[in-house]
Amino acid sequence: MGTSLTTLCYIEKGGCYLMLHRVKKEHDMNRDKWIGVGGHVEEGESPEECLLREVYEETGLTLTSWRPRGIVTFTADVWETEYMFLYTAEGYTGELADCDEGKLEWVEKSRVYDLPLWEGDRIFFRLLEEDRGFFGLKLRYEGDTLAEAALDGQALPLHSAV
Repeated sequence: MGTSLTTLCYIEKGGCYLMLHRVKKEHDMNRDKWIGVGGHVEEGESPEECLLREVYEETGLTLTSWRPRGIVTFTADVWETEYMFLYTAEGYTGELADCDEGKLEWVEKSRVYDLPLWEGDRIFFRLLEEDRGFFGLKLRYEGDTLAEAALDGQALPLHSAV
């Protein structure tokens, strides 16, 4: 099945994250879920170049200040392994544009957990909240269900992920 490299960014403003509600593409593994903005690293591109390009393509914003937060490894029985470079960003210029992949919305950080999220995303939101240093998170899915999670090589109890 191979592997893919991706970036994901949560842009922060006034206690909110910019979230993308994936509702526009028919065959989207993220359909109806709320995620950050990002995408696949192209051949010859660094994660930072991908971050800047994807954020601009999906939001119309140009990042001026961002921070790498961790690397998330996704494995699953139904899709290829994905290595995702996770960022947060606070500085940007430009005006928010419409996104062809879904609906962009500023969501209060306290409301994020009420949204339809991937179960593993709840774990990294908690790590972002704790302002944890750079982390390695591995998430193993069976279908859409989180079957295993490990933080910096140590297994996490799944019930605490909710």
